[in-house]
Formats: sequence, structure tokens, C-alpha cells
Amino acid sequence: MNFIEELEWRGLVKDCTDKEGLQKQLETPTVIYCGFDPTADSLHVGHLQQILLLRRYQKQGHHPIALCGGFTGMIGDPRPTTERKLLTHEEVLHNAECIKVQLSKFLSFDGDNAAIMANNNDWLGSMTLLDFLRDYGKLFNISYMLQKDTIKKRLDTGLSYTEFSYTILQSIDWYNLYKKYNCQIQIGGSDQWGNITSGTELVRKLDGDNAKVFGITSPLITKSDGSKFGKSEGKNVWLDPARTNAYEFYQFWLNTPDSDIIDYLKRLSFHIPDEILAYEESLKNHPELREGQKALAAELTELVHGKDGLQKALRITETFFKGDIMSLPVEEIKDGLSDAKKAQIADGTELLEVMVSAEVCKSKSEARKLVEQGSISVNGNKITDIHTVLKKEDALNQEFTILKKGKKNYFVLTF
Repeated sequence: MNFIEELEWRGLVKDCTDKEGLQKQLETPTVIYCGFDPTADSLHVGHLQQILLLRRYQKQGHHPIALCGGFTGMIGDPRPTTERKLLTHEEVLHNAECIKVQLSKFLSFDGDNAAIMANNNDWLGSMTLLDFLRDYGKLFNISYMLQKDTIKKRLDTGLSYTEFSYTILQSIDWYNLYKKYNCQIQIGGSDQWGNITSGTELVRKLDGDNAKVFGITSPLITKSDGSKFGKSEGKNVWLDPARTNAYEFYQFWLNTPDSDIIDYLKRLSFHIPDEILAYEESLKNHPELREGQKALAAELTELVHGKDGLQKALRITETFFKGDIMSLPVEEIKDGLSDAKKAQIADGTELLEVMVSAEVCKSKSEARKLVEQGSISVNGNKITDIHTVLKKEDALNQEFTILKKGKKNYFVLTF
């Protein structure tokens, strides 16, 4: 199968302005772009599908442009329900610089088809209101814009002119990239279809009907249980190691439900179809092995955190599984327990009192019973003395103490 056919097999094609024309265009090296709004100083796993799509195109010999919305990020694409919080220009430009560094992990900026980092603040930032209205605004019909899904969904609840204008600004982006880099293809999630088609119309209106540009979208990733993809324990899973460490990142993918793993492998891994079909067969016959989850977790963790990050994640995972976490370096123990329940205690507090205040158990009598049964360990040592006192001098790095109840319930106690 050709490249577009493989994307379809992977579930990465939803709408396309001209599939036949696009396939013909991709027979020669072509410039493709995708935009990323710098609404935070890090991208998260919800952005991975589009980032990896740019990488797929680059591997086929095409030239990717990662466009950072240093200007449009101050407005934000219309959300389904409410207006976005507006950021300052300085905040957005700072976020854009952080995102540039992150994207360099996924795209090659060297060689014949080197990727390009662009920032729409370079052309939109100097545009006057008169330029916007005369050169572009007059080319957009209000009735046409009102038919866009992102706009139509907000008409009843209220949509400001600021967000209403976003589709025009994104269209201007494509036109500038088309003129400067001959960028003929824009990709995006299915929620970007209206903005992408507006862009194709603008390019043709300004450059004539012979201008060859193509838009293609991919379905948004959804979880089979209906919950939002990209969050763990209610928190975003970030691509910045300072926000989500390698162990947490690895565990996020390792814990993918069986009902979702084949879809994720198709969309987010670079395993060839035959390998993915083998993982699908393994899932049917030996689901307990979780081979697909392990493969995806390893591939994406190495991509985002590097080989050292993957090795650390595997080491922590294996050690926690065996229950001997005290054999790890202190920093890795911290990483592995980043989601554990935490409590602050005073130096010299009795263990039973700590267990109640840290909500390890509900009462001192229950705490006493757990200790006497040998169900409590502190910093890897089983405790059977109910009069034990927890001291800062005995803490790891004199900073924190690990209390474990049973085999898997960890509590981090700081002084």
C-alpha cells in the first residue's frame, strides 16, 4: 500500500480536500505544515498524533514545518464550550520557545528534507488592523464562516469576535507559508477541518485557481471508556520531563486498556503493519503478557525521554513490581512515588499517630493491629514495635520517609 493507504489503515485519515490529487502530489518531495498553539510551556500526549504525523511525512522524504502560534496563541482556537483564558504576548512567546526545543526531539532539522520551525508572530505581529480587514477580511463571507463546526457549536452559548476571527488568522498563516516555502499541505486533527478548508480557499483566492494546496485531517484519539485521552489521575501527561518523568510517562502507556492498545499502536507507533497485527494476535491469545502495551510504552518513552529515560523507567517498573524500591537511588524512588499519597509530619512523631494523620488507616487501634501483623514497613524495614518514632535524621537524604502498607500502598512522609 502507498503512504496515504497506510495512513488510512492506521486510522489517521478522516477528511481530505482532494485525496487523489494529494496522492499524486506526494510522489515528489512536498512541504507540509501543522500548527501548535503555545498555550502552555509544554506540549502533552494529546499533541503526539500530529507531531508523529509530521515525522511520518519526513520519513517519506517530505519537508515538515512545525508552526508555533506565537501570535494566535494569544487568542486560541474556539473551544467547544467556553472562551479561553487570554495569555500575555510575553507568556506566549516564552511558551513558543519551549515548544521549539521539544519538537526537535521528533523532527530532524538537518539533511535534504530538514524540518523548519516557524512562528506566526513573524507576520501577524506586524500586521495592522487595516491590513487585516482590507487584504484578508473582505475575502471571507460571514455565511461561509458560520457554517464552520467550531463556530456553529458556540453560537448558542456565545462566541466573541476575537475567537470568531481565528479561522481567518490561521488561513493567513497558510498563505504566508505557501508564499515563503511553497507549503502545499496542511495537516491537523478533525477539529481543524473548518480552519484548514478556509485556508485552501484563501490561497486560491489570492493566488488563483491553479494553486495546488491540500488539507487532510485525522480523527481525534478517544478512549473506549469515553474518558478524555491524555490524562492520568486527572493530570495532563506532558512531553516535558520536568513535568512528567520517564517512569510516569512509561506507566501511562503501559496501563493502556486492551480495548485501546491496537488503535494506539496504529496511530502512535512506527511499528510496521505486520508487527502490529502480531501484537493484535498476542492480545487475543495471551492478553496477560501485555506485549502491545510494553512495545508502545518503550517506543514512546525512548522517543520523548531518550534511551537513559527508558532504562530508568524500566528499572523503576521492575523494582516496584518486586517490591524492593529501597535498592533504587533516592531520585528514582522520588520519580516512582510521584503519585503516591503525601503527608507532612513533625520530627519525632510516633508511628501510630503518623499513620492516622497521614490517612494510612482510620484509627490508632487499626494502626496498632497493622504494625503487630507486620504489614507496615518504613524505608524498607518491617516495623513491629508499636512505639516506633519517626525521626528526620533517619529519613532518606534527611528529607522524606517511605511508609508502605501491605505490598503496594506507599506513603511519602516529609518533615
